[in-house]
Amino acid sequence: MTQNHQSLDPSTAGERIENQRSMDAQTLCRTTNSALQSLANIMNQETTLLRNGHYEEASKLSEQKSLIAQEYVGLARVVQHQATRLNEQAPTDLQLLQGEHEKLATQMAENLRVLATAKTVTQNLLHDVAISVGQNEAPKTYGASGQMHSNDRNQAYGISVNRSL
Repeated sequence: MTQNHQSLDPSTAGERIENQRSMDAQTLCRTTNSALQSLANIMNQETTLLRNGHYEEASKLSEQKSLIAQEYVGLARVVQHQATRLNEQAPTDLQLLQGEHEKLATQMAENLRVLATAKTVTQNLLHDVAISVGQNEAPKTYGASGQMHSNDRNQAYGISVNRSL
């Protein structure tokens, strides 16, 4: 995070929003761009870690990413509500911010795709392990007909899957 970020300010949320609304146009655009860049950087770190199979390290970024995203969304809302003023007072900064926001949208789509892939891989792996363990636990006996006992239970119980990635 950069030193410009308002989330470091101990004031209430209402006071932070009011402070953001009262910023001069150039400062508001640049502060928002700084938050956007921080969000883009942490998403890039997360995506890189996930692609390289470092799921635990990537999960450790979640809380920080959430805080930065919350900060950016708050600032983006202020920018959206003050777009007319910003366009009049800092058109170049506003255009730069809009361009960076479009890049962020593309990066977010890629990040979500990688997250979904990691989630699917993890779920499939756990499912395969559960089936394998369940097959090893199945009794190897013959039924009354002389056939191997067919057990519909081919998946181990007790393996849980957290589906909230």
